Amino acid sequence: MTSIFRAAMGDAAFERLHPELRRRFSVGLASGELCVGRGVMDRIWHGKGLTRPLLKPFLALGATRNILLPRTGRDVPFVIENTPYLDSYGRETVTFVRTFALPGGPRRFDATMVLSPARGCVLDYLGTHQHLASELRMTAEPDGSLLVRSGEHRFREGPVDLRVPELIGGDAEVRESFDERTGRFRIRVRVVNRYVGPLFGYEGSFTAAYAPVRERGVRRGLRPVREEVRA
Repeated sequence: MTSIFRAAMGDAAFERLHPELRRRFSVGLASGELCVGRGVMDRIWHGKGLTRPLLKPFLALGATRNILLPRTGRDVPFVIENTPYLDSYGRETVTFVRTFALPGGPRRFDATMVLSPARGCVLDYLGTHQHLASELRMTAEPDGSLLVRSGEHRFREGPVDLRVPELIGGDAEVRESFDERTGRFRIRVRVVNRYVGPLFGYEGSFTAAYAPVRERGVRRGLRPVREEVRA
């Protein structure tokens, strides 16, 4: 048994990652570890010009289900919690729950990830109810950093399973690396719509601490309210 991220990337690609990234993305039921990252986002940004008024209602709606971030900011403290567990359908799942200490109160951006053998990738379910599913393709860069690009996005609820049109969707690119000089992970996220340009993103750094899953368990409130069976 191996982590869902190693399984999606393949052994050869996974081994090209920096050792600290390999450990972080080995979090899973096989390793028996969870990971909690604590750091600061140098900035959280939204698109400019005509993009901003178009984006605002989507950000506000998404925030009601812990999807996206309705506010911008600089030097924002945050926590990311990666905890593995078996979901209601017996699939290994890893949480990517990010909590940002923004002005006016904390905001969460929730995601839960499962392996999709049929699609040959990690499937990223967003929000408290797993209504949005995004394919994630992960590759190791020559410098040992991790590059993640999103693929198809789907909306799922009951019998409904629809592809999100490119007109209102966004292509995500995530770059994560480890800075040996500072001993910190660096993260940069950028989401772009093919028609209107950059939508939102954030960049910053954090340190990571690991703990046994059996001792800590899954913190209450990390798991989604609703789980989607389709992978």
